[in-house]
Amino acid sequence: MKKENKERLDLYLANLLNVSRSRAQKLIKDGCVFVNGVVKESNYLVDDNDKIDVNGDLSYEIKVEPENIPLDIVYEDQYLLVVNKKSGMVVHPAPGNYNQTLVNALLYKFSLSKGENKFRPGIVHRIDKDTSGLMLVAKDDKTHELLSKMIKEKKVERKYLALVSGVIKHDTGTIDAPIGRDIVNRQKMSVTDINSKEAVTHFRVLKRYANNTLIECKLDTGRTHQIRVHLAYIGYPIVNDPLYGKNKNTTSFGQFLHSKSIKFSHPITKEELYFESDIPYEFKEYLDKLS
Repeated sequence: MKKENKERLDLYLANLLNVSRSRAQKLIKDGCVFVNGVVKESNYLVDDNDKIDVNGDLSYEIKVEPENIPLDIVYEDQYLLVVNKKSGMVVHPAPGNYNQTLVNALLYKFSLSKGENKFRPGIVHRIDKDTSGLMLVAKDDKTHELLSKMIKEKKVERKYLALVSGVIKHDTGTIDAPIGRDIVNRQKMSVTDINSKEAVTHFRVLKRYANNTLIECKLDTGRTHQIRVHLAYIGYPIVNDPLYGKNKNTTSFGQFLHSKSIKFSHPITKEELYFESDIPYEFKEYLDKLS
């Protein structure tokens, strides 16, 4: 990672812990944050190999409670799950969303890996609240570690369906543009050279409508809001996207982005696995209207 692309310690902690930047700075100032065993300043630039420990009150308490919420389990064995998440469901508890999340629902029925974050048991990768579709979930720590490594090494193939505003003329394309936190709006990500990471999205046109295009996206990387940011960057934002879309008046269904398929080699049994899910009814109904 180039020095100019590294992120300040206070910004890194704020994003990681879901706290304000000022709260992160106070933790650092109070000597509660250790980088490789040493207290650093807020402007320290975090390196990929740094080990960061936080010993302090994050100013909020989250007790992850099991909740009896219906789930669509596509696959289950003693090591992992494949879940078909509905649009509108938050993946894990965080300030503002303490219950009714996917994690709350999973804990009611399954034992999950602890992972590195106690608020995200079992969660190997995330999809946004208003994105529907397939997710991998780990049941034990060893499987969690192996799946995380596979995703990092691009050994898990993930494909998405997206309906975008505008008509894309090219049949295929690759968007290779680094993504980082937006310096103006901290709720958004953006294509930037500042504190960014590599992000690559491949897309293929499936169908063109009068003013829209249905595409399939394949990820090489898994940055926050990656598909949404990349498509907006090239001028074809996802329909009903509340952050990056052209029309901020979204439907109750949310953005038209669906995690369509996952393909990977089982980290324990080595069996080749492939799962695919249909788009939600609301998504299909909207496409039928366009036709």
